[in-house]
Amino acid sequence: MATLRLRGLRKSYGTTEIIKGIDLDIADREFAVFVGPSGCGKSTLLRMIAGLEEITDGDLFIDGARVNEVGPADRGLAMVFQSYALYPHMSVRDNMAFALKLAGASKAERAAKVAEASRILQLDAYLDRKPKDLSGGQRQRVAIGRAIVRHPKIFLFDEPLSNLDAALRGQMRIELARLHRDLNATMIYVTHDQVEAMTMADKIVVLNAGRIEQVGSPLELYHHPANLFVAGFIGSPRMNLLPVRATGPDPAGVRVALPGGGEVVVPVDGARAAPGAAVTLGIRPEALKPGTDGALAGEVAHVERLGGLTLAHVTVAGGATVVAQIEGSAPVRTGETIRLTIDPGATHLFDGDGRALPHRSRHPLAA
Repeated sequence: MATLRLRGLRKSYGTTEIIKGIDLDIADREFAVFVGPSGCGKSTLLRMIAGLEEITDGDLFIDGARVNEVGPADRGLAMVFQSYALYPHMSVRDNMAFALKLAGASKAERAAKVAEASRILQLDAYLDRKPKDLSGGQRQRVAIGRAIVRHPKIFLFDEPLSNLDAALRGQMRIELARLHRDLNATMIYVTHDQVEAMTMADKIVVLNAGRIEQVGSPLELYHHPANLFVAGFIGSPRMNLLPVRATGPDPAGVRVALPGGGEVVVPVDGARAAPGAAVTLGIRPEALKPGTDGALAGEVAHVERLGGLTLAHVTVAGGATVVAQIEGSAPVRTGETIRLTIDPGATHLFDGDGRALPHRSRHPLAA
């Protein structure tokens, strides 16, 4: 059993409030990811959970017990930092066993736990090497192994992959997801990279300026963002956001006028979108496709060829640019004028306060 509950959690430095009242529940064996832009408070929140930052106000519960005044070493947690923080003069084996040695574990116990962690992380061939003889990915696995041997209630990861190159980050994402399955443990992971969040999390917690914007599964946040911030942050390429006006209700939702004169019906509840109201239309890049009868027209400003898919940046009437994610070999060229069809089911509408208007039906994969 390893649950976490935060109630009204706040953190201030003098008169500056960094964490502004966080309420959150993380279930046993869940992989939760804190994601948000730099300075949003995600690492500070993680350090408050670890006991490395004092809590200004609110309550923190681990397995139902309030731990605000419990020291870091007694909370039953293990943290993996962005920097590997390995002892350069020690072997991999000794680095992994060091915390156990300090805790008074016997030599046999230390050896058994290091062997178990080494097997899980595939480090058997490196146990007698020093950190300088390892690659970045191997060093990070050693840092994770140092956490595993402690058998913590909850693993805490603070941007552990940010020092690795892109290919190694992709490999380590897969390894961490496998590790979560193998250990059947509760994990909390901090990152500014929404791709990491989408590919690893059971639950994503989107933070902005010290507050939670939305909590949900990756696909729930992708298909049903609660507001403009989440819509623009989750997804790569990001959602296209166009300022438009509602022209009136429709049996299928709300009709809006597009730049250049076209229209589209967005399948949402229109109670907060009166005719003439200024709203924001959200369109995922994959919902835009070239078509002679497309409702949106513009000039191709830039083309990104990524192999299996192509990203076409199209400047529409009024000067806004939208990105269409299309088939990799599509014959689209910079400077040409094209029309884009819109899949209404993949569109979103946000009111003047930036809040999403509720969809009339939920995406089947986001349930």
